[in-house]
Amino acid sequence: MSKILYGIGVGPGDPELLTIKALRCIGESDVVVLPAKTREECRAYQIVRQACPKIEEKEIVCLPFPMIKEKALLKKAHDEIYEKIDGFLRADKTVAFLTIGDPCVYSTYSYIHSRVLESGGRAVLINGVPSFCAAAAALGVSLGDNRDEIHIIPASYDIGHTLSLQGTKIYMKSGKKLAELKKMLVEFPKADQLEVYAVSNCGMENETVRIGAENLDPESGYLTIVIVKERAGGVTAAKTDILKEKVL
Repeated sequence: MSKILYGIGVGPGDPELLTIKALRCIGESDVVVLPAKTREECRAYQIVRQACPKIEEKEIVCLPFPMIKEKALLKKAHDEIYEKIDGFLRADKTVAFLTIGDPCVYSTYSYIHSRVLESGGRAVLINGVPSFCAAAAALGVSLGDNRDEIHIIPASYDIGHTLSLQGTKIYMKSGKKLAELKKMLVEFPKADQLEVYAVSNCGMENETVRIGAENLDPESGYLTIVIVKERAGGVTAAKTDILKEKVL
């Protein structure tokens, strides 16, 4: 196995956030793997093709990852995907695996990366702009200052205990739990001490921003990031009006 597998983060949605390194590695690859059923429904592919139209000339392979939690079925699916990628590498092909955001943060790619390395192959992570950083930029807020703690929380799992964490809470991929999270935030005893923001489809044409727990929309979708900050002096009226102009 002489060729290399690139796990490439393409950022949250804005093609201008693609790194020069990501574009170079895509250009050097023989095969581009998309974690979706079709290229049309793959967000990562749609981001890249805007910055790199020549990607359409590559060999494109769609290998969807099932969104399930049953370990045996998940392992079987991951093993099958690994075997296909391993086949490309053994055929002396360089492979680019595209993933939205950054491949080091809750990425389905990580399993394949580990398997390739364990088998003695070459695999390299290419960082992308994390979605929560892009969301903070869209909001114009800092995620952490001075000694602030920052907690990255996979919202598709148990979130009942998370409001007790100190500092900034970032709930990723919170779509299915937005109703539960909204209820938690609205009923939180110290709700008046929290700043709550939500960004859906960050960097995409249909990006939306919402301010305040009461304005969270349970139908916002899977790619919704909720940022909860402990209030430090409050959100100024001017800042709130500016943000509301974007969405509300």
